[in-house]
Amino acid sequence: MTTTIFTRIIAGELPCAKVYEDELVFAFMDAGQVNPGHVIVASKAPVETLMDADEATARAMMAAAWRIARAVQAAFAPAGMTILQANQPAGWQTVPHLHLHVLPRHADDGVELTWPRKEPGLEKLRELAAMIRL
Repeated sequence: MTTTIFTRIIAGELPCAKVYEDELVFAFMDAGQVNPGHVIVASKAPVETLMDADEATARAMMAAAWRIARAVQAAFAPAGMTILQANQPAGWQTVPHLHLHVLPRHADDGVELTWPRKEPGLEKLRELAAMIRL
């Protein structure tokens, strides 16, 4: 993985407003606050996507997001909360470093997340499920 703005923040090369840190996770306020309380939760490991991470990192990131979301809810009382994790440019990832957003939401805040709904039917859904069943 190449050096990113997140690796530089985690290394202390760039300033940030740190919210949380443990051995696997580093969380800080997003410089582009969509709404007050918008936090980035990043892996300390220099991996690009969720699929590149180990299970311990994935678990730690979601546990940190849960704790941070509860703190954001208590501090800012948003009407809702979006937890967003994107992978690769086609999946909306803009920084090639594993991270997720804890994004407090309010009605009419301008944030949109839409996609075309497709309904292939139950039999096709069962075929798709069989391809990935664990």
